[in-house]
Amino acid sequence: MPNTSRFKDRTEAGEQLGKALREREVDVDMVLAIPRGGLPLGRAVADVLDVPLDIVVASKIGAPGNPEYAIGAVASDGSVWRNESAFRGTGSDEEYFQQEKEKEAENARRKADHYRGERSEPDLAGKTVAVVDDGVATGSTVRACLEMLRKTDADRVVLAVPVGPPDTVRELRELADEVICLETPSSFRGVGQFYERFDQVSDEEAMAYLESSS
Repeated sequence: MPNTSRFKDRTEAGEQLGKALREREVDVDMVLAIPRGGLPLGRAVADVLDVPLDIVVASKIGAPGNPEYAIGAVASDGSVWRNESAFRGTGSDEEYFQQEKEKEAENARRKADHYRGERSEPDLAGKTVAVVDDGVATGSTVRACLEMLRKTDADRVVLAVPVGPPDTVRELRELADEVICLETPSSFRGVGQFYERFDQVSDEEAMAYLESSS
């Protein structure tokens, strides 16, 4: 891939992100990682910046008959983002979207509760939070997470990702106070192509990264 470096793995990408945040003097109070793939990065970013790590959770809303194709996403508090062009192009209707939104919101809530265990939700009042994931493609889950955080008392919401296509990154700048993306290659097929190692992260592995912050 010309002009674009590959990350060794998610931890290395997180270390680079943490250094970028520090070099740009972004005064982060807390890192919020998007499970599962965002937690190895979030752990590394939080360690570089010496701040707490927590999670922000959203679930994709799949198209009728094609659940892998996201027509939107919904966060654990019910905040929703809809891809209008995908919604129209797949023949979805409002009834379908609302049903799937409710189902996926409940899935996101359950996931957040499962990951946090006995811990309460973090107090974000007056804080600068960095939302971290292992990369963005369409950015559907990230958008729902940012919509959720815009409703909180957080002072600033910064999105930090290693890689994403230029159009998506540009659109995400409208939802966050600041976006830091290390690589914005024009030839983008998927996040995994920019990693030497891009294994699936299990819930158990992801939760272990979170536990080490408590």
